[in-house]
Parts: sequence; C-alpha cells; structure tokens
Amino acid sequence: MPAQAVAKKPHEELRAYYQRLLRELGPQNWWPARTRLEVILGAILVQNTAWRNAALAIAELRRAGLLNLSRLLAAPAAEIEARIRSAGFYRQKARAIRAFLAWLDGACQASIRVMFRRHPSVLRQELLGLWGFGPETVDAILLYAGRMPRFVADAYTRRILARHGFISDRAGYASAQRFLHQHLPADAGLFNEFHALLVEVGKRRCHRRAPRCDGCPLEPFLPSRRNAAAEAEPLPAGARAAGNFERRVESGS
Repeated sequence: MPAQAVAKKPHEELRAYYQRLLRELGPQNWWPARTRLEVILGAILVQNTAWRNAALAIAELRRAGLLNLSRLLAAPAAEIEARIRSAGFYRQKARAIRAFLAWLDGACQASIRVMFRRHPSVLRQELLGLWGFGPETVDAILLYAGRMPRFVADAYTRRILARHGFISDRAGYASAQRFLHQHLPADAGLFNEFHALLVEVGKRRCHRRAPRCDGCPLEPFLPSRRNAAAEAEPLPAGARAAGNFERRVESGS
C-alpha cells in the first residue's frame, strides 16, 4: 500500500497557500485608490467589468471634480452616467451610486467616517438593502474602505477553493465565505492581501474553461498533484520488507 501524505488541517493549508502566493507574486497593494470614497465607487463600478474599465471611469470622475462627496451628492444622474460610461451598465451603476449617496446622506450625515462607526453586521445589512449592492460589492467596501475583516469570496476565490478540494464546485458566495472565516484569523490585512493574491493567480492561471495549472504557484497543492507525489514516495524499509515477504508467499518461494 503506498505511503500516504499527512493531511494538513484547512487553516494550515490556507496559510501555506497564502505564503506561497505572497512569495511568488509579491504584495498586491490593494485597493488602488486615494480615498475611501474612491474605494466605494470602484467597488460599484467594477461590477461585471474589468478593473481597467472601472479605473477609466474613476479617472473621468476625478477630471470632473466628482470624487468630492459634496459635489457628487449634488450631481444630477445624467452627469454621473456620462462620466462612468467606460465601466459599462452605466445607468444601473449610476443608480447604485445615487442609492448609496441617498442612504449616506440620510443615515450617516453624509459622512463616510460616521458610516464606518456603525457595527459591522448592521452596516453590512444596511448596504445589502441598497439597490445594486450584492454581497461581493458590500464586502469589498467593508474590507478595503472600512478595514473590516470580511473576506471577499468572489468567483476567482471560489473557483480556486473548489479546484483544490476545499469547497464544492457548486458552493455559493456565503458558504465559501463561511469556510474562509472559519479557517482564517479575522484579520483585515490578511484578508486584503490573500484576496488580492487569489484574484491575481485566478486571472493569470485559474481560468474558468482552460486552467493553466502547469507552473502555477499553487500547482503543488492540487489534490491530483499531492496524490501523485504520495504514490511516488518510497516505502519505509519495514514496509518494503513486508511487501517482499508477501510477494514470496504468493509465489510459493
């Protein structure tokens, strides 16, 4: 019987993944923004598009002077729509931005500082109640703008976790996030960097239809690779002797 690799516990395995990715890819320095308002707008604008498109919209808002909260609050919907066209779905995203601004004005004295004084669970539920705000957008805001420990269990994260046998390939956002929260310390800095690293390796390697596993920093951790390595391990001397004895008995010698 082949030697079996000693299985690590999920928290040990995840920390090994994190250390390997950090060593191979380096710090990702997320979120690329100058202010917390920019982070919030970026989390809305990046929905269903690449970050470069959201970044173009942010730059256009900056050129128009609309990365100032008071000016953004006063801006008509048509102006916001015109500035964020590069991000796609600009009408829906402008509506989400205005829903957030209306809530911020009414519930938080139009202050992001006041907003993040709310209890994290209360704030999360209130943001989830806004038009156009799903769990991924809300948790990105909490983590990257509020420095609150909410792991963003996006599609890249779920895909990697599923392919490495941590969760089912049918697991949804909430169950993937529960798994991560259960097996990682509640550390916003760790969640920030780990999520960014998973997104980066997801974009480079863990594609939905044609993953490029060979040479991936996480290739040695794949279940198929671990099993192959375990089967290739030489047996301990005692086990080899026992195997030789069994073969002699079977051959009648």
